[in-house]
Amino acid sequence: MSARNDVAPDTLGVELTEDGIVVEYADGREAFYRGVPTKESGTLRTQPGKLIQILVTDPTETEGVLTYVNDRNTHDEILEETGVGRVMLDPGEEEELFPGVTVRMDGYAVEVEADPETARGRVFVFEEDELGEESYEMVDEE
Repeated sequence: MSARNDVAPDTLGVELTEDGIVVEYADGREAFYRGVPTKESGTLRTQPGKLIQILVTDPTETEGVLTYVNDRNTHDEILEETGVGRVMLDPGEEEELFPGVTVRMDGYAVEVEADPETARGRVFVFEEDELGEESYEMVDEE
């Protein structure tokens, strides 16, 4: 049983820049995800033990929802104040975070599948730990 709960995300401000992605939390603070995301199609498998964050923008790319996957470090109250969501999954479990965006636990690795057309916006995945961060944009296979 997890010590943390699922938390529904709020709509947050988003700014896509040449240098990265800015997310404005509900409490007014901002997070900056550096770099141009690597484009990925199909299933994105992240490294076990990393903090995984999924951002889905609206069609205007100025708003979106941000959800942490299996974050055990952030208290529920902080997530609620910032507007960030969280989903807790056990190995083998799967959940549709947003229409067109599914996450699944394969052991301790997170797998993400996304259809941006169904999501009606852009889908970004951030994978980070104390050693660094990677960012991806889920795109249709072509």
